[in-house]
Amino acid sequence: MLDVRRIRQNPEELREMLTNRNKDATIVDEFLQRDEQRRKLMAEVEEKKALRNQTSKQIGLAKQQGASEAETAAIMDAMRRLGDEITAIDADIASLDAATNDFLMSTPNYPHASVPVGADDSANVEQRRWGVPRVFDFEPKPHWDIGTAAGILDFDGAAKISGARFTVYRGLGARLERAIISFFLDTHIAAGYEEVLPPYMVTRATMTGTGQLPKFEEDAYKVDPNTFLIPTAEVPVTNLYRDMILDGERLPIRHCAFSACFRSEAGSAGRDTRGLIRQHQFNKVEMVKIAKPEQSYDELESMTAEAEQVLRLLGLPYRVVCLSTGDMGFSAAKTYDLEVWMPSYNRYVEISSCSNCEDFQARRAGIRYRETPKDKPQFCHTLNGSGVAVGRTVAAILENYQNADGSVTVPEALRPFMQVDTIR
Repeated sequence: MLDVRRIRQNPEELREMLTNRNKDATIVDEFLQRDEQRRKLMAEVEEKKALRNQTSKQIGLAKQQGASEAETAAIMDAMRRLGDEITAIDADIASLDAATNDFLMSTPNYPHASVPVGADDSANVEQRRWGVPRVFDFEPKPHWDIGTAAGILDFDGAAKISGARFTVYRGLGARLERAIISFFLDTHIAAGYEEVLPPYMVTRATMTGTGQLPKFEEDAYKVDPNTFLIPTAEVPVTNLYRDMILDGERLPIRHCAFSACFRSEAGSAGRDTRGLIRQHQFNKVEMVKIAKPEQSYDELESMTAEAEQVLRLLGLPYRVVCLSTGDMGFSAAKTYDLEVWMPSYNRYVEISSCSNCEDFQARRAGIRYRETPKDKPQFCHTLNGSGVAVGRTVAAILENYQNADGSVTVPEALRPFMQVDTIR
């Protein structure tokens, strides 16, 4: 959520931000008009309340001085009229407050100054690459064919029991998924993260706190009007600190969490419909940080490096790109995407996003800290990143480690978890 004072002081900054994010900048003028109207009404209603208090005192004074019933009734009638006027103005103020809240809840975050300006992903800027894509001496297969032939991915069975964009893992496929989860968690814990295992259902307030609601309600799976299945562990883990004032000495807080993730993928028809890349339910290990403002960009760099580390240990070629203003998520001030090489696509495919949301989520969720007990509370900065998406890692391993005979070599880092060297 944006800071109203910042908008008032520099509305042109907000207009530029909205334009760079491909949003309608005219809503700024509407906001400023409502804000000015509200401030005028606030001044007017305070004057009327003061006058009502004064009039109320006049009634008692008039009775003490022996005023007639007619004189007293006239004063009381004037006070009732003031009360009606105050009620009407308060209703107008409440309506303006609701419109302001809708605006603040639906307006994206300011990008950091280092974020490239551009309309879409074509303006993303590559930061670095690691590893060299494998050159095959046979025609490589896509992961859905490899997994189906090996009997470890059952798309037909999943479609029968759940519908499209679900997968049943069988045998060594299930073990591979479980091995990746354990490997990711162990690696992040060794890097200083505290593991959290959160619930998979959260309240409307929790979804609102991290920016999923109200804007993206159509993408969420709703259990009932107040309960949703989580789209990522970022949501429950960040909200553990909702409405809290933290001790500055505790920061930064670093958590990692495994969870299933549930996304309706509304509006994504025709995109990556085969295989494991775009599913309604998938597993992910998430990293979440709560930091001081002066710490947060160093923490973003280290979070990105920690996501890179698991890909390096798996020997998967990848690249890191900085997302442009037009491609970046709603809550983010800056995002790095990690893209893993996928032979079937003959390109890099996103496998992780690491974002600094600055104080955007903290304002919505009321996450603050104090340096000392006497200091005024300040908003924290929140960060989140995939560490990384498990299903996409399975897909990348199957494609990059496939053999001509249809078998798949297990990456060395996973062999202690898998207890086999080859999937066949």
